[in-house]
Amino acid sequence: MTDVALTSENAHAKRSASRTNAYLVGKRIVDITLASVALLLLSPVFLLTIAFIKLDDHGPAFYRQERIRGRRVRRDGRWQWVVEPFALFKFRTMVVNADPDFHRRYIEAYIAGDEGRLRAMRPGRRPGESHRPARDPRVTRVGAVLRTLSVDELPQLWNVLKGDMSLVGPRPPLRYEVEMYDERALQRFAARSGITGWSQVNGRAAIGYEEGIALDLEYLERRSLPFDVWILLMTIPVVLTRRGAD
Repeated sequence: MTDVALTSENAHAKRSASRTNAYLVGKRIVDITLASVALLLLSPVFLLTIAFIKLDDHGPAFYRQERIRGRRVRRDGRWQWVVEPFALFKFRTMVVNADPDFHRRYIEAYIAGDEGRLRAMRPGRRPGESHRPARDPRVTRVGAVLRTLSVDELPQLWNVLKGDMSLVGPRPPLRYEVEMYDERALQRFAARSGITGWSQVNGRAAIGYEEGIALDLEYLERRSLPFDVWILLMTIPVVLTRRGAD
């Protein structure tokens, strides 16, 4: 994907450059520290998950997927955010070589706000439940459990250590999702993508597309280290109660 220059982060946060830089440095220190500790403490979970995936269908345990992120670069003497692809790591929850067309059709309906198509993909959906399709034929038995418990996202801690992502920030979408974005939605890339975010702790896949974009843009306005820590703390009960998850 060709890099697309976005507005300066100060157009959103309205802070001084020095304050923004201090926040980003502090955020990176927190990311490295917490991701390193989490990888160490969760190593038994990683080993068990790998074993269960292998026993289920003998395919690879990890899945490497292209996602799109925002990255901060210095150009012509000023800082900008650009949009670019990167490799995101997950535990594999689908059959090998799963066809992406099913998910693409869901994303088209979700972004368009087509309630009829969404209901057809998830019949009997009740308020507060995920918009994602029910009984996705591509998802394995173990994969369904990993998704419900959000365990499939844990390998992204490695992405955090590499600097591809942060612990907190807007979720990184797929390329074909970004191709459907308007200018307003593109502004969510004026931050490093995260494992969790303001949108995730406020409903995850249970909220509509426009509400999710609004929450991501609200995060850009409010972001700070205390706010990031608050989102991390809020993520714990959201994951434990499986709210908005599949």
